[in-house]
Amino acid sequence: MSEFWLISAPGDKTNLQAWERMNTVTSKSNLSSNSKFHIPDLKVGTLDALVGLSDELGKLDSFAESIIKKIAQYIGEVMEDSKDKVQENLLANGVDLISYLTRFEWDMAKYPIKQPLKNISEALAKQVTQIESDLKTRSAAYNNIKGNLQSLEKKTMGNLLTRTLADIVHKEDFVLDSEYLITLLVVVPKSSYVQWQKTYESLSDMVVPRSTKMIAEDAEGGLFTVTLFRKVMDDFKAKARENRFMVREFYYDEKELKCEKEELMKLASDKKQQYWQPLLPACLSTSHSGMALWFQQSSGPLLRWLKVNFSEAFVAWIHVKALRVFVESVLRYGLPVNFQAMLLQPNRKSVKRLRDVLNVVFKHLDEVAAASIMDPGMDIPGLQLSNQEYYPYVYFKIDLSLLD
Repeated sequence: MSEFWLISAPGDKTNLQAWERMNTVTSKSNLSSNSKFHIPDLKVGTLDALVGLSDELGKLDSFAESIIKKIAQYIGEVMEDSKDKVQENLLANGVDLISYLTRFEWDMAKYPIKQPLKNISEALAKQVTQIESDLKTRSAAYNNIKGNLQSLEKKTMGNLLTRTLADIVHKEDFVLDSEYLITLLVVVPKSSYVQWQKTYESLSDMVVPRSTKMIAEDAEGGLFTVTLFRKVMDDFKAKARENRFMVREFYYDEKELKCEKEELMKLASDKKQQYWQPLLPACLSTSHSGMALWFQQSSGPLLRWLKVNFSEAFVAWIHVKALRVFVESVLRYGLPVNFQAMLLQPNRKSVKRLRDVLNVVFKHLDEVAAASIMDPGMDIPGLQLSNQEYYPYVYFKIDLSLLD
C-alpha cells in the first residue's frame, strides 16, 4: 500500500495551465503518478453551513479511517494462516484500492447529488456508524467462541499431567463397579520407565500384580494404569510421589466424559453456525486439532461480512474525502464552484521535492502560506487554524499504509 495526496486548485484558465505545468514536471521527474479526481457538481448551500460541515467532515474522516483499519485488522486475524493473502481481500467495489482511488466515480445511487451536503454527510455517518455497531457485535461473539476454543485447545494440547484425558482413556482400561478395587492413572517420566516396572507392585501393599499398562505417551513421559485396593490408595499415592511418579486425579466417569465431549461438539456447532461453512466435515467433528485448522482456514460468513463491509466503509471514506475537497475548495476559492481536483501518488524518495514543486506552482494562491512553507521559522499569526496541514492549495492525505 502507499500514500496519496488529494489536492485541488481553482479551475480558471491560469490555474489549468498551472495544473498542466505541475503534471508535466512531476511526471518527467518521476516525483509522482497523477490522475484527475472527479467530484460532481454538489449543492453548495450557505456559507455558514459549509463552515460547520467542514469541521464535522474532519471528524467523520477520522472515524471512518479508524473503522477501516479495525476491519482490516480483523481480516488479518481471521486469515491467520494466510496472512500473505490478506491484501487480496481488501477490495473496494470489487477492485483493488489503488484502482478504486485512481478511477473514482461518485456513487449517485447511494449519495444523490441533488441532496444538501449536510444530508449526504449524515448518510455517510449513519452508514459508517452502523458498520461499527455490527463490527462490535460480531467481533464480541467471534472473540468469545475463539476464546472458548483456545481454552479447550489448552486442555487438549498440554502434557499428560495437565491435559484432558477424555480422548485418551477407554472403559476397558479400568476396573469399574468394584467395591474393593480401583484403577489409578500414573504419569511416569521417560527416564523412569524401568524403575516403574520394577517397583510399582511394592510401592504399597495390595497392589494387583502385573496390572500396569501404558495407554499414552508424550515427549516427557507415559501414562500408566495400575490397579490396587481402595484402602491403600492414599498410601500408594504418597509413595509414588516420593519416587517422582505422579498420580492423576482422574476417575473414569462415563457421564462426565460424555458431557465434556458434548461441550466440544456444541462449541463446534456454535462456531460453524455463526461463522463458517454450513457443514463441518465428519472427519473433523471430534478432532480438536482438526477443528482448530478448520476454524482458522475456512472462508465463511464472518470473513465474507468483513470483506463486504470493508468495501462499504472504504467507499464511504473516499466519498467523505471527496466531500471535504469540495467544501474546502468552495470555502477557499469562492463561488461559482470552479476547481480541479487531482490524486497524486508520491514517489517515496521524492516527497520533499514534490512538495517544493507544488509550492512553486501554486504559491500565487496564497503567498503568505507559501512563504511560511519556504521558511518554517516565520511566525505568521492565524495561519495554522487547526491541526490539518495547510498549503496554498487544498490538500488531504489518503494513507493506505495503515492497512498494511
